[in-house]
Amino acid sequence: MTKTRLEAFSDGVIAILITIMVLELKAPEGTELAALRPVVPEFLTYVLSFVMLGIYWNNHHHMLHAAERISGGVLWANLNLLFWLSLVPFVTGWMGENHFAPLPTAAYGAVLLMAAVSYTILQTVLIRRQGPDSRLAQAMGSDLKGKLSLAAYTSAIPLAFVDQRISDALYVAVALMWLVPDARIESRMER
Repeated sequence: MTKTRLEAFSDGVIAILITIMVLELKAPEGTELAALRPVVPEFLTYVLSFVMLGIYWNNHHHMLHAAERISGGVLWANLNLLFWLSLVPFVTGWMGENHFAPLPTAAYGAVLLMAAVSYTILQTVLIRRQGPDSRLAQAMGSDLKGKLSLAAYTSAIPLAFVDQRISDALYVAVALMWLVPDARIESRMER
C-alpha cells in the first residue's frame, strides 16, 4: 500500500483545521489600539494552536517520509490522530473566548494529550509495520521529547484548576520544545 494518499489527506485535514481557526478570529470593534485588548486571549490561543498544528504537520511529514510501507492499521491510527487534531479549533476557541478559564484550559490540555497519545500510537504502528531494524525505528529511539510532552499535558490538565497560567506555561513549553524540528529522522534519512 502506498503512502501518498495518506500524506495528501492528512496535509489537507491539517490545512483545513488551521483555516477554521483563523476564520474564528473576530476583528476588534473600534479603530484604537485599546480595541485590540478584548481579542488578545483569542489571538494568543490561535497562535499557540497554529504552532501546535504546524508541529504535528512537520513531524507527521518526516515520520511518513521515513516509512516505506503502510497498512490498514496505519490508516486507522492516522485517522485517530486526525480526529483529535480536528478538536483543536473547538478547544482553541473555547479557551480564548473564555480568557483561559480553568475548564476550557483543562479541555485544551485533554485534546492535546489525546493528540499526543494518538501520535505515539501512529508512530508505534508505523514502526511495527517497518520492522524493529528499520530507519524509522532507529531514528525514533527512546522518544524523550514525546514522553516529556505526554507528562506535561497530563500535569497541565489538573493544574488548570489550581492556576491556569501553569497549564498555559506547560502548553507553551511543549510547543517550544518541539518548535525545532525533530532532527532524528532527517539525519537518519541523509545517511
